[in-house]
Amino acid sequence: PPPLPPPSAMLTSRGPALCTALRRAAPGALASFHSSAGRCRAARVAVVLSGCGVYDGTEIHEASAVLVHLSRGGAEVQMYAPDVPQMHVIDHSKGQPAEAESRNVLVESARIARGKISSLAKLTTADHDAVIFPGGFGAAKNLSTFAVDGKDCKVNREVERVLKDFHKAGKPIGLCCISPVLAAKVLSGAEVTVGHEEEEGGKWPYAGTAGAIKELGAKHCVKEVTISFPAHVDTKNKVVTTPAFMCETALHHIFDGIGAMVKNVLKLTGK
Repeated sequence: PPPLPPPSAMLTSRGPALCTALRRAAPGALASFHSSAGRCRAARVAVVLSGCGVYDGTEIHEASAVLVHLSRGGAEVQMYAPDVPQMHVIDHSKGQPAEAESRNVLVESARIARGKISSLAKLTTADHDAVIFPGGFGAAKNLSTFAVDGKDCKVNREVERVLKDFHKAGKPIGLCCISPVLAAKVLSGAEVTVGHEEEEGGKWPYAGTAGAIKELGAKHCVKEVTISFPAHVDTKNKVVTTPAFMCETALHHIFDGIGAMVKNVLKLTGK
């Protein structure tokens, strides 16, 4: 590896350059700069799931995109879900309720987390630098009652606690697809996006959600999925949102839009 820069140069450098230099340093040299090395610690991000499957839980492609982009960004990830029954179970092959079935949100979410998941009750701001909520109807059915009650919905008490705690701590919150309604309900005056406000011939089939967000007292910002400014950053509240599958478009556009959301969440952590 190239020689380590002089200490004076390292101490005056910032950001990625310093981290790169420290990674290349010999163990003895690292010990000399232990106070600076702390700046290179990876961001610790909690990901909150709502089941497994778009119609009654977490949208799996969105969860995977969030996890891939967090991995690419060097974040340390821990997944959580509320330990509660699902609102109902949907047969995804038919798009219809499976009347005789009942499932647990935490147990179903463990499928996506490959078993490495904890109850949402254990999630604290002390252990994490940011929190991200993928979308899927589970956000509107299991994390809240938005799918049934609209603007009069209630939010799961642990979800509400997490949102309020991270907001109060000044730590970023990322949400995509339908999950921005959670922030709209819980965080007064938040700015979020679920994409466009008109269906536009079926391209934005859930455009009516934007109206509900306004009724909740939040500001809705029209955004694209990935072409230009695919994520909305509410710098005041540190809330980052992106439309994802609120739009009927190619999967790679969804993936890239979620990447923009994750990138901005990580940027706001300052790690």
